[in-house]
Amino acid sequence: MFSLVFQNDDFLVIDKHPGISVHKDDNDQPLLSEVAKQTGDEKLYLIHRLDKMTSGLLLLGRHQKAASELSSMFADKTVQKFYLAVSAKKPNKKQGTIIGDMTKSRRSMWKLLPTKTNPAITQFFSTSGGEGKRLFLCKPYTGKTHQIRVALKSVGSSILGDETYSGAGADRGYLHAFALRFNHGGEAFSFQQMPSIGNEWPELPEEWQTPETLNWPKLPHQK
Repeated sequence: MFSLVFQNDDFLVIDKHPGISVHKDDNDQPLLSEVAKQTGDEKLYLIHRLDKMTSGLLLLGRHQKAASELSSMFADKTVQKFYLAVSAKKPNKKQGTIIGDMTKSRRSMWKLLPTKTNPAITQFFSTSGGEGKRLFLCKPYTGKTHQIRVALKSVGSSILGDETYSGAGADRGYLHAFALRFNHGGEAFSFQQMPSIGNEWPELPEEWQTPETLNWPKLPHQK
């Protein structure tokens, strides 16, 4: 279900495996209780969420004070998040910023709107992944449900294995929470975790291995 990446007195960082839900109502063996069994915690607090198909770095609070502080950082958008994704289709632009409100569509889908009242904001770079694949590095500035999945579909590149958004068939959904960067308790933390599950991951370009140093475009002013 997961592997443990880091722990201190305040929080844990795990690498969640694909196909594992973070929600109790969608899993006979809830993820948090499985992590707590391994770490000896009586209770763990979910700070942010990853979709069931998404693998990668997930932050868990070990006590209520830390959970409140860390949750506030996500709400204040002071946490840097970077994701990797693979598509079988080229995007209609190689890189850029995708901004728009999101609304529920049919079934469990969401869709991107041209309005920008409370928009989802996602920046991305893409490169050839070989064998007809396209590799994406995404930096979401907001934390909307299905945000990256909807953003990449909007540029013509539904994620490989993402059946909900018409992605090509694969052994898993190819979205992975690759890196997290934040400050807590006066200390700077930086975590990176390459995907370990899936047969279709291309090799990562060298410059993407330090995603925070890339020349991400400046965002337009948000009211």
